[in-house]
Amino acid sequence: MDFGLVLQTDPPASRVISLMKRAERNGFRYGWTFDSAVLWQEPFVIYSQILANTQKLTVGPMVTNPGTRTWEVTASTFATLNDMFGNRTVCGIGRGDSAMRVAGRKPNTLARISEAMKVIRALGSGEEADLGGTKIRFPWIKAGAELPVWMAAYGPKALKMTGEEADGFILQLSDLYLTEYMVKAVKDAAVAAGRDPSEVTICVAAPAYVTADDSPEALAHAREQCRWFGGMVGNHVADLVAKYGEHSAQVPDELTDYIKAREGYDYSHHGRADNPDTAFVPDEIVDRFCVIGPAEKHIEKLKALRALGVDQFAVYDMHDAQEATIDAYGTKVIPALNA
Repeated sequence: MDFGLVLQTDPPASRVISLMKRAERNGFRYGWTFDSAVLWQEPFVIYSQILANTQKLTVGPMVTNPGTRTWEVTASTFATLNDMFGNRTVCGIGRGDSAMRVAGRKPNTLARISEAMKVIRALGSGEEADLGGTKIRFPWIKAGAELPVWMAAYGPKALKMTGEEADGFILQLSDLYLTEYMVKAVKDAAVAAGRDPSEVTICVAAPAYVTADDSPEALAHAREQCRWFGGMVGNHVADLVAKYGEHSAQVPDELTDYIKAREGYDYSHHGRADNPDTAFVPDEIVDRFCVIGPAEKHIEKLKALRALGVDQFAVYDMHDAQEATIDAYGTKVIPALNA
C-alpha cells in the first residue's frame, strides 16, 4: 500500500515543504495539497519547491478542477514540473467545491470534468488535444512524458465516469462499507467500459490521528481534531441529497443520514480543526470516516481497506499533531502494512 500526505497550502510555504520532506523520510510516496485559490496559497508554485527538496515524492492537487484554470494551462504546468523533475506529478480533479463556490460560481458539471480530463491527460503526455475545434500539442514535451488523472467522486454518475475514464479514483472517506460499495461501482464501470479494473488506482483519503492509548479522553480529543472532515464531506453529500433525494437506491443511506442536522457551512473554516460548522457531525461518523486511535487500530483498519482493493491511503494532516502523525506512520503503521 502506498501512503500520501494531504495538506492545505497555508503560509508559510516553507512549513508545507518541511512537512512533505518529513513525510518522504517516513516512507510516504505521495504529497497532496488542497487547491482553492482564494482560501490558500497557489499550490503549483509550492510543488516546484517540494519536488526540488525531495527525491521520489509524487505531488498533486486533491483536487484541482476544470473551472478555475484553463485546461491547457493546467496541463502545461504539470508537464513543466514533470520535465524538470521526471514524471513526479498526478492530476487529482473534481467538481471544485470550495474553489468555485468561494469565487461565486457553481461547481463544475461531470460533462465538463470529462472533457477536461481528456484534454489535460493528452496534453500532459505529449499528445494532441482538441480545444473546442482548435487542435493543439505542446512542441517542447519530450518522449516518455505522462500525466495520470485521478478523479474524486461520491455519487453514482461520478463513480461510473471514474471507472470509465479516470486513471485513479479518489475517495475522501475511510468507512469500510462505503469504500467497498464505491470501489465496486468504479471497478464494475471499468469492466463495462472494456477496461482492466486493476488499472484504476484506488486512493482513500481521510484524516488520521494517532493516540497514545484508547482512553476516552484521548479518543475524544482525536475526534474533535478530525470532526471538520465530516463537515467537508457533508457539502458533497448535501449536493447528492438535493439531486437524488433523501432516500435513494442510487446513494446509500449510510452516506446521507448524518447530514440531517446540517444547517450551513462557512468556507472560511474549510478543512480546519476549529471549524464551528461541524457540530452536527456525530462521533460515529468521525470514527467511520476517519482513522483514529492507537497505531494498532490504524494498522487494523488500513489492512481492511487494502483487502477492499485500496492502493493508497492519503492522510489528511490538518490538526494539532502533524509531525507526530507523520512520525507514527513512519515508525509503526507503514512498516506494518508493507513489511
